[in-house]
Amino acid sequence: MSEQKLKVIVKAIELMKYTMTITSNRKRYPSKYIQLVKKIQDKSIDIYEFLLDANTLNIDTSKQERLELQTKAIISCDKLSCFIELSMNLNLVGSDTVAHWQKQVNDVKYMAIAWREKDKKR
Repeated sequence: MSEQKLKVIVKAIELMKYTMTITSNRKRYPSKYIQLVKKIQDKSIDIYEFLLDANTLNIDTSKQERLELQTKAIISCDKLSCFIELSMNLNLVGSDTVAHWQKQVNDVKYMAIAWREKDKKR
């Protein structure tokens, strides 16, 4: 089980790095979109932090808190997806970038869902 958790955290780090790279480009995200950039970057960091925090909790003693952190990570993935979609609708990023970015978000999201479902059964 810890191997899967580690993999989802590694994926979350990759997502965070990609997100920072894309949103730090001022040609893509001019300064007038600074609020959107901050929200996007914060969500990618939140996803990582929620998953990392969940991983540190012992399922036998902190199951409910662990499930809540996993759920928060999943919800943050949904919010990040919405901000990515908004970026495309504002013509800040192209469809190829969005497709790659959304795949990364979905990978993390569905791995977190699978992890949470396994934890629920324990």
